[in-house]
Amino acid sequence: MAKAALKLIESEPVLEGYRVLARKYRPTKLSEVIGQDFLVETLKRGIEGGRLSHAFILTGIRGTGKTTTARIIARSLNCEAGPTPEPCGTCSSCESIAGDRSMDVIEIDAASRTSVEDVREIIEAARYKAVSSRYKIYIIDEVHMLSKSAFNALLKTLEEPPPHVKFIFATTEIHKVPATILSRCVRFDLKRIESATLSSYFKVLCDKEKVGYEDEAIALIAKAAEGSVRDGLSLLDQAMTHGTAEVTASQVREMLGLSDQGLLLELFETLMSGDIKTSLEKLRYFYQEGADPVRLLEDLLDLTHWLHCIKINPDLAQDPTLSSEKREKGCALVQSLSIPTLTRVWQILLKGFEETKQAPSPQKALEVIIIRLAHLAPLPSIHELLEGFSPTPEKKKS
Repeated sequence: MAKAALKLIESEPVLEGYRVLARKYRPTKLSEVIGQDFLVETLKRGIEGGRLSHAFILTGIRGTGKTTTARIIARSLNCEAGPTPEPCGTCSSCESIAGDRSMDVIEIDAASRTSVEDVREIIEAARYKAVSSRYKIYIIDEVHMLSKSAFNALLKTLEEPPPHVKFIFATTEIHKVPATILSRCVRFDLKRIESATLSSYFKVLCDKEKVGYEDEAIALIAKAAEGSVRDGLSLLDQAMTHGTAEVTASQVREMLGLSDQGLLLELFETLMSGDIKTSLEKLRYFYQEGADPVRLLEDLLDLTHWLHCIKINPDLAQDPTLSSEKREKGCALVQSLSIPTLTRVWQILLKGFEETKQAPSPQKALEVIIIRLAHLAPLPSIHELLEGFSPTPEKKKS
């Protein structure tokens, strides 16, 4: 009976769980890293010319590729065909690093191992050569979390490490890393990825996953990612799960809690005309559709900033999240608005944003802000009043 049960278990296929896009399409070579051209080119030349430092520190916002780049460097240096900027991915070294099984590539989370004792273990182990690879590589994530004593303990080894050891640090808060550590490392600042680059990348992934998409939907996701590849991939993953067959703009707006830009422009136009009753009716429509009051204020702030840009230079109206029809409508709307008026609108919205976040009822707070805005927006500015004021000349004394 036991043998039959064991045989049944062995014969059943092992189902691999769903892998999120951020893990499934994680770059494994420098050529696959997007939006970090300076970093890629410098590392590529360093590896090919054998001029790589013994210590690196990678800094930038979340999701820009710090840990991924650290792993690629480890593969590149320890690949059996290398050192090479294009690791093969099939040798035993590449496979063990990819599977987190390599004894010579040690990843440490400094957020959970902050003490000087943890660093002493690293220093002690660094004395011994790599077991099966070319280099022993320590990847320390969130290195800024190490204690002051831990940093001090690492200084000597970091300055004069054994020739077989490489250190790669990653951090989102570079200002918390002591200058003595920074001076011993080659620093790379990973920048935010541009929305256009993210959009192109997401479209390629949609094609690979055989999922349809609307250009506007992908542009919305890229904008919401705020320069982070991982954030964008998480949103794209969610949109694919929600839409299954196709990622549409309406689904993405609903998922992100965004307002329809066409209706938002209509609301803004009504506010500028001073029609309080209609403005409140439009606002309550947004509320019924599930729009978050704070997010709606963010959208109005974004719209005001965009209109500011158009007023200064129409070429700045190229917002990828807006259709050509909405861009034309925005350009027409801004003709009747002055810079002082838009500035006053911005100040009211910005102050209202903080009020809404602290209010016990955000929706009621937003309605009061809309009333205030509709009442004040059409009023002339002080500058306009002074320009229109023509003092009467004094009467001559008889």
